[in-house]
Amino acid sequence: MNQGLMYELAAERFLCQVGLELIERNFRGSYGEIDLIMLDRRTLVFIEVRQRSRSRFYSAAASISAKKRSRIVKTALGFLKENPIYRNNYCRFDVVAFDDTCDSPLWIKSAFTEE
Repeated sequence: MNQGLMYELAAERFLCQVGLELIERNFRGSYGEIDLIMLDRRTLVFIEVRQRSRSRFYSAAASISAKKRSRIVKTALGFLKENPIYRNNYCRFDVVAFDDTCDSPLWIKSAFTEE
């Protein structure tokens, strides 16, 4: 199992334990990929999973560039277009970040919006 998949599965387990429901993992659109798409009650949550083994200069969560955020938002719009059942749900963009280990993720709700 590759390292990226390992952290995505750890994030998924963590989020399911706190009550979110998995809709889709690794959704690919023309602008990129969204690691996890989950429901938090009626809120559709698009989740970017990040990991950094050495976070001397900045954290895993801080490593998401404005360009990457824009691609995630555009990919989320593509998901909504392909899945109209979710069009009336509130949407949120979260980050689950792992710095050094899989043991304790940092969950940042509403980490970013379209700028």
